[in-house]
Amino acid sequence: MAKYSESVYSRAGQELRRRKLEAEAETKRRKAELFAQDPEVAAISKQLEGTANEYLKIILNGGTELHDNIEKLRKKSTELSSKLGSKLQALTGDRDYFKTAYTCRVCEDSGYKDGLRCKCFEALLKQYAAEEMAENCGIKLNDFADFKLDYYSDAADENVSPRARMKKTYDYCRKYSEGFSQNSPSLLFIGKTGLGKTFLSSCIAKEVTEKGMSVAIGQLATFLRKVEDEHFGRAAGNTLDTLIGCDLLILDDLGSEFQSQFTESALYEIINARLNAQRPTIISTNQSISELNMNYNERLVSRITGSYLPFIFIGKDIRPMIRKF
Repeated sequence: MAKYSESVYSRAGQELRRRKLEAEAETKRRKAELFAQDPEVAAISKQLEGTANEYLKIILNGGTELHDNIEKLRKKSTELSSKLGSKLQALTGDRDYFKTAYTCRVCEDSGYKDGLRCKCFEALLKQYAAEEMAENCGIKLNDFADFKLDYYSDAADENVSPRARMKKTYDYCRKYSEGFSQNSPSLLFIGKTGLGKTFLSSCIAKEVTEKGMSVAIGQLATFLRKVEDEHFGRAAGNTLDTLIGCDLLILDDLGSEFQSQFTESALYEIINARLNAQRPTIISTNQSISELNMNYNERLVSRITGSYLPFIFIGKDIRPMIRKF
């Protein structure tokens, strides 16, 4: 089971409490509104609530008629529930109008079911851990609307203009983020610096995050440094678990990290674990495939090139153009 920081646990716990209180407050509001509108609804509801105390008395008293008394109470409760349901159907069009609409019906927003952490709690922990990591990554999340194709030359380069190539890449990235799911493919952005790899990655990250999914985005060098420090006890944290477990992982600038046996092993573990779990990853790099083959072991490069959908960014550095505007 993944480990999380105290702040992540605290934030997830607060969100669950907020959901539960909000749902129960809405139920109380609905009841008060209908009780005032129809006293009979209030009377039936009060009788239903009283059956719980009746059941307790029957159990405590015991006796030879225990089974018969329980059966009578069960029948009474069923009749009251049916009567209340009919009244609610007539008044609101919903027999379950008084049923609390918890965000998670499995654990009723408690975070636990049968003594185990509920999936909704796990999802919040994963989401907040990724957000906590993203806050410290130094990469600003951008909007697709701010991406300008005019920054790219329309002159042909390698039989296609950079603008035409980026138009296709931009359109794909936008559709990718709109339809993102666990079945989405992993992507490999290849190209020189200043061609928009990080920008488009951050646009995808923002859209996927706004869907309520967990996204970890940052420079690969920073992530691996954290993983190494935590592994050797120089820092506390769960970076490796978060990188492997988040819904979408974006590793920026593959090739800029300090390479060692440990970092290459950690990188392979992250990439391999996510592929096995069918969790999408986006990797950007300034290195060509041939350069990746020279700088990394064959097993690692093979996992990336054999499983990731490649996008080649071409043209000239657009950053000087951006600074003009």
